[in-house]
Amino acid sequence: MKLSLRTRVLTGAVAAAALSAGTFGAMSANATEPAAAPAVAVKADPANKNLQQSTHLTVAAATEAAQAALDAAEDENQRVTVAVVDRNGNTVVTLRGDGAGPQSYESAERKAYTAVSWNAPTSELAKRLAQAPNLKDIPGTLFLAGGAPVQVKGAPIAGIGVAGAPSGDLDEKFAQAGVAALGK
Repeated sequence: MKLSLRTRVLTGAVAAAALSAGTFGAMSANATEPAAAPAVAVKADPANKNLQQSTHLTVAAATEAAQAALDAAEDENQRVTVAVVDRNGNTVVTLRGDGAGPQSYESAERKAYTAVSWNAPTSELAKRLAQAPNLKDIPGTLFLAGGAPVQVKGAPIAGIGVAGAPSGDLDEKFAQAGVAALGK
């Protein structure tokens, strides 16, 4: 059977369109899937200078510290919120006590973040504002008493922040009770 030139051109065009649509679809499907990165094994060796080890509180330990701070506040009939952050300033646990004010949640987290960032109680950091008032402009920080660092061999591994008591001194006293609970 002999096909006319017109039929052959139309058949070729349809075949080319089908082939290009299939190729385009395959390319589109592959374009949306990232190529698998080759697995690289890194030996967990303390002598490997490309690795760094760090110490972190477990969730259980952070919860224990937060509960101890909250209990210390409740023993003095204070309504507070307690936050525990890790070395990187990420919140591990927050406990909001019954009747704690709405501002206390964020304030506790920011005090904890500030304490771990500078490895110092926030009451001492608040005193530094007289010499360096721009410190207060650093995002996420709060230079009011109520934050205490958790240290291992002098290095900060966490921060505990308490907010809601009528004074920062009380907040910091309760934060220190949380730190002390970790040493038991």
